[in-house]
Amino acid sequence: MNSPDPDYFSEENPHKGNRGLLRAWAALKNSISGLRFAIREESAFRQELTLTAILVPLAFILPVLPVERVLLIGSVLMVLIVELLNSGVEAAIDRISYENHGLSKRAKDFGSAAVMMALLVCFLTWIMLLWPLATEWWGR
Repeated sequence: MNSPDPDYFSEENPHKGNRGLLRAWAALKNSISGLRFAIREESAFRQELTLTAILVPLAFILPVLPVERVLLIGSVLMVLIVELLNSGVEAAIDRISYENHGLSKRAKDFGSAAVMMALLVCFLTWIMLLWPLATEWWGR
């Protein structure tokens, strides 16, 4: 087998044995486990999930075009996705060491900045798409 890394072969990895539907089933179970853990252990994820529980139904009620609805909902879901990735980075850093280290701080700060940027995109998306509705409603 021609592996880019001569010291690593996926056949030797016990987590790479599943194929086809069995792999998809295992991935689904892992995804559900990750969501459960995020809900139980990550307060930021719970806060963003609360925001999602408010904004997604609102997106279905608002009189917007279908593509605008997708943008509203997608921007909210993007926040959850980035938060999950940030939590994964933080867990990996903490797994390595709880010791304060400049690179660990930098990695965690990058993850936090990514969440902030996703929140900003979400905020701007909602403002840009709802501004015409708000001005029309208030202008009556």
